[in-house]
Amino acid sequence: MGARLGETASELAGLLWREHTVYRERTGGVVIRGEHVQRWISLAPSGGRDEVLVRAGRILDGGTTAPARSEALVCLSAGTGELAAVCRRLLSETAATPMAPHGHGQRGPRRRTPRGRTPRGRTPRGRTATRSRHTGLASWAVVVVVVAIVGLYSAFYGRFFL
Repeated sequence: MGARLGETASELAGLLWREHTVYRERTGGVVIRGEHVQRWISLAPSGGRDEVLVRAGRILDGGTTAPARSEALVCLSAGTGELAAVCRRLLSETAATPMAPHGHGQRGPRRRTPRGRTPRGRTPRGRTATRSRHTGLASWAVVVVVVAIVGLYSAFYGRFFL
């Protein structure tokens, strides 16, 4: 079934798109990627003897594949023309399906945020946005220790950094 599926996928890819990439999945299926149309088709062996599961989906920005938007079971004995017709139908359903709302797997355009802050309301160092900028207790402790050391040094040696 694997060799037959690979041959069928190569023929199918030639019928659907001029520019395509065909590769084998770990599960034994075959994927056809059409980068120029940002779509993919997967042919996977099904439980039936002569059936394949055909799935179609989008290719996102950056080249990652989105989950399948539509799928169908097709009999391989029907021929490559019938398989191409089913794939075109699935691809048109994929194109007609609205995009997922932002925040659900896809990144939308970045919102403009105040300088130095990330969209989640945090500053780059991890503090919450509600805190104002002021010198913390630890910083004051360091300043006091440094002043004490300078004072002790000048008291014991009688002069101040010459």
